[in-house]
Amino acid sequence: MRRPPLLLPLLVLLLLAGCTTAPDPDGKASPRWRPGPGLAWQWQLSGRLDPSVDVPVYDIDGFDHPAATVADLHRRGRKVVCYLSTGAWEDFRPDADRFPETLLGKGNGWPGERWLDIRRTDLLAPLMAARLDMCRAKGFDAVEPDNMDGYTHPTGFPLTAADQLRYNRLIARLAHDRGLAVGLKNDLDQIPQLLDDFDFAVNEQCAQYEECALLTPFVKAGKAVFHVEYGLDPQDFCPGTRRLGLSSMRKQYDLGAWRRAC
Repeated sequence: MRRPPLLLPLLVLLLLAGCTTAPDPDGKASPRWRPGPGLAWQWQLSGRLDPSVDVPVYDIDGFDHPAATVADLHRRGRKVVCYLSTGAWEDFRPDADRFPETLLGKGNGWPGERWLDIRRTDLLAPLMAARLDMCRAKGFDAVEPDNMDGYTHPTGFPLTAADQLRYNRLIARLAHDRGLAVGLKNDLDQIPQLLDDFDFAVNEQCAQYEECALLTPFVKAGKAVFHVEYGLDPQDFCPGTRRLGLSSMRKQYDLGAWRRAC
């Protein structure tokens, strides 16, 4: 369809920034943030936060930062994503003692963390709802729920793909109920089933494992894919991920302030 030439610059700006309102499938307007492909981002989960990186999206720890930090990033023109672990228990979180022992499985490879029995949505739903309430109260625009692919790991529980789909959709619904955008973290094999439930994707090391093409359904649907590599040089992965429409950068494993963007 041809569009009046004067509208083209506005349309380009909206695509780059990600619309703050978008139609839901039922046709009603929604205020939820909808990040589009190609947005640059910063992901910092450790160290003193550096708010000066000139990118439109910041992904930071939801527990570690107060509302004032989120407000400061907003004043700098950033959208802010709330990092939470929704598939694993962390013994250092202030709500750790609220998780019954029966929910806790094997360690996931990180100190103080254990996989959760995601089949127990009766117990986990109120716990995760409280965490998402915290993200909303602090003013975050979106949430990055981590450890969302436990069924592919030795968790100590007989988790199935169906269990994971049910739990991931629960997290997405809880986030949307609070006006938060939500990203699918890794879980590449279930992208076809979960694409409609999530507003963007967050991926680690798809280039290293030659899996980046699996993320293209998000890009084709007009949804951002925020991607990092740890061991590859940008010159080795940026050309390919740029062609696919991913928002890529290299980070160190500690996810401090250092970054090298494509």
